[in-house]
Amino acid sequence: MTYKKVILHICAFLYCVSICSAQDDLLKEIDSLAIDNNTKFDLPAFKTLKIGNLQSTKIAEQGDLYLFVSHRFGPLKDGFDTFFGLDNANTKIELHYSFWKNIEFIISRESFEKTYSLASKFKLAKQSEKFPVNLVGFTSININSSISEITYPDLKNADRYSYAVQLLASRRVSKNLSLEIAPTYIRENLQDLNATIVPNHNQFALGFGGRYKISKRVSLNAEYVHNFNRDKESIYTDPYTFGVDIETGGHVFQLLFTNGQSANETGYISKTEGDIAFGFNIVRVF
Repeated sequence: MTYKKVILHICAFLYCVSICSAQDDLLKEIDSLAIDNNTKFDLPAFKTLKIGNLQSTKIAEQGDLYLFVSHRFGPLKDGFDTFFGLDNANTKIELHYSFWKNIEFIISRESFEKTYSLASKFKLAKQSEKFPVNLVGFTSININSSISEITYPDLKNADRYSYAVQLLASRRVSKNLSLEIAPTYIRENLQDLNATIVPNHNQFALGFGGRYKISKRVSLNAEYVHNFNRDKESIYTDPYTFGVDIETGGHVFQLLFTNGQSANETGYISKTEGDIAFGFNIVRVF
């Protein structure tokens, strides 16, 4: 994807926002929340914490504890040798908790590169009659515990670290459709130059995502992230995901197909190898 195409995507997104801001129909009156100062806030753009791999603008309510389990099987292309990837799997387990309003903290462990992560997510603005989008910030610190000192004799502890910073902007365009755009910064302290070809420790990416509700409890989701700093000879490629959300009381099941084996920001944005696989997320709130 060229820079011109990315700019066109951004312009199209902003155009949709401006058009939808000008609409004043009955759905807006019904599908909103009123507060004391008479400003009406729209209901959340997303029902769960992630679109697929990409963070959504939903944040845990104060006092809520979320258990988030991500499971990614192996590539479908392996066929019956691995039963279409079901013999292999990567799992990530996350706990999300909100001590204070509009901010949540996340601790996780993923089997991909045996990665430990600490993250936070905080609300900056809420979609309303006076503001066209939801704005949420996301930051994470990740530790790759699989790196071997035998492979890297001069390994320092800081080399295990990677970081992610995202600004998430979403809009509930209609009762059924929500869209999101996510400018992203990734920092990797250590890279395998056999895979990346050239060093690109500091990476900038742009994510796009959306949700379309087809019934009260079912929605279709899709996302794509373009990494601007990846060398064209790199073995890695841009990640994408599409799938379906199914709400069942306190659980949300996300069934998806993705070319990213990792569910961690620095993993799937920086190290997606391109082979599509089946996976799922399970979300439970306590």
